[in-house]
Amino acid sequence: MLRAEVREFLAQQIHDKAFDPHNPLSNIGSDKAFAQRVAQRGWIGLTWPREYGGHERSHLERFVLAEEFYAANAPVRHFYVADRQCGPMLIAFGTNRVARDIVPRIASGELSFCIGMSEADSGSDLFAARASAEKTADGWLINGTKIWVTHAHLADYMVGYFRTSKPTEENHRGGISSFLIDMRSKGITVNPIRQMTGEADFNEVVFKDVLIPDDHLIGELGKAAEQATTELSYERAGPERFLETFYLLPALIEALGSNPDERAAEGLGQLVAQLHTMRRMSVSVAGMLQAGKHPVVEAALVKDLGTTWEQALPSKVRSIASTLDRSCSSHTQLDASLCMALKIAPKFTLAGGTNEILRGIIARGLGVR
Repeated sequence: MLRAEVREFLAQQIHDKAFDPHNPLSNIGSDKAFAQRVAQRGWIGLTWPREYGGHERSHLERFVLAEEFYAANAPVRHFYVADRQCGPMLIAFGTNRVARDIVPRIASGELSFCIGMSEADSGSDLFAARASAEKTADGWLINGTKIWVTHAHLADYMVGYFRTSKPTEENHRGGISSFLIDMRSKGITVNPIRQMTGEADFNEVVFKDVLIPDDHLIGELGKAAEQATTELSYERAGPERFLETFYLLPALIEALGSNPDERAAEGLGQLVAQLHTMRRMSVSVAGMLQAGKHPVVEAALVKDLGTTWEQALPSKVRSIASTLDRSCSSHTQLDASLCMALKIAPKFTLAGGTNEILRGIIARGLGVR
């Protein structure tokens, strides 16, 4: 029933020209108006407690929402990071005052978030972070630089990870704390990182003596690594980790027509089988989250396989379509989609943790590292 409701809603949005499902850039920007229409349906904060503006529905229902939004190429960027991980993190670890102020505003579609984790000298290795937070009489003083911060230029808030003490011999994974940072704070500079598409959804964020309140510390001091483990299970295993170039498949199917040759049919069949396999894995992780588990290794595996697949998809689609008549209108649409997908694909194995970091997590989970 929910899937039917979401499809009807998206069909109406497309009819009203709120977004173009065939335009790869439709989900690049931040569409606050679309977010608020989604919020009016009760679809942001779907799994959260009602006291925080949520609706106490299941992670499997949220999977349905995410799958339909991404399959339709809907403009979800304004609310998606906040809905997926920042809201749950504030509910679980934030101070009562901050959570009750911020989280309902996420659920209403008002606020947009970004994540400040990676740094230029350490990549996705959170424990090598150098950007620091120093305790003062007035709060916390933030200094340093974060990089590859998606939509920092549009975000209202950041959940950022900063060093508050040096790691010890007994605890080399300690000393990192997480903070809620108002992106309008004095001392924050956002520098765009322009990609091959001409877009700049990645950013470098520089902090120079940024003062934030005491109660914007999220969770226990020095325990952000443990908290991030839970958060990253939400981030890494959803359908968005293999559906960001999904629009190529419908375009390919239309270009191939109803009677593709054996080579094209085999290539398409392989892609669909792979997609179905990753979908089942992602659904399984959603089920584990619903059961109250923390599927860190499983989420890392989905993210590694999923982003590798969606990164390779444009080249595979181009190869399958290489013998088609390029003059037909359906091939023109496919060419336009391919042009954008080939340019954005390199970023997929960076965002949300590089594959190298993910494979380290998987290796530790298997006991081989």
